[in-house]
Amino acid sequence: MPDQSPRYKAHRVSTPPPIDGTLSHPVWAEAPWTSDFVDIRGDGSVPRFRTRAKLLYDDTHLYVGGELEEPHVWSTMTERNTFLYEENNFELFLDPDGDGLNYYEFEINPLGTIWELTLPKPYAEGGVAVDPTNLPGLRSAVQVNGTLNDPSDTDTGWTVEFSLPWSDLAQFNEGGATPPQPGDEWRMNLMRCQWPHEVVDGAYRKGEESDFWVWSPQYVVDMHRPATWGVLQF
Repeated sequence: MPDQSPRYKAHRVSTPPPIDGTLSHPVWAEAPWTSDFVDIRGDGSVPRFRTRAKLLYDDTHLYVGGELEEPHVWSTMTERNTFLYEENNFELFLDPDGDGLNYYEFEINPLGTIWELTLPKPYAEGGVAVDPTNLPGLRSAVQVNGTLNDPSDTDTGWTVEFSLPWSDLAQFNEGGATPPQPGDEWRMNLMRCQWPHEVVDGAYRKGEESDFWVWSPQYVVDMHRPATWGVLQF
């Protein structure tokens, strides 16, 4: 059966974007958007808010930008390399050699707090995260289009940008070319954790159960199934 996973062709650039979180530099306009994120279960339900992304690359870095529609942007977690999925966040998963082993995960929240980790194999197969990973050359930024942690107004959402050096990603691409060559394909997925909330005494209070919205549906509530991730083409 042919692979039905979504595919995204990253746009090669000669001028790198500044990593300021805005997605406003003209170079981003050269790249197409991914398809809108869907529910992780692939059941046809439409997420409440739109999420989409763009990817660029050059000789030295992979660049990722995300746009998250959100009428109420809130976040409290400020400690690096903690469980950011316990609040609203944006995530990237990369398995360059496509073997389902030794893959990279990156998370970021509206405060710009990040978490990096490596999975030697998926959790369902007994994998234990190597935490933190901390790619030395990673850069990231967030822009809130509205007012963070203010329930009295309505926001537009938040955008995120980050860059990953090929030299840091080479450890996940055993036997492969890093930087990738034209025509190379990596396994990739993108996810957004979105928690319900209520307003109590003028402040946000997190609800009980998160939604998981993804670029490539997993058909089960488990992001750690690399075989059902999408394909990033170069």
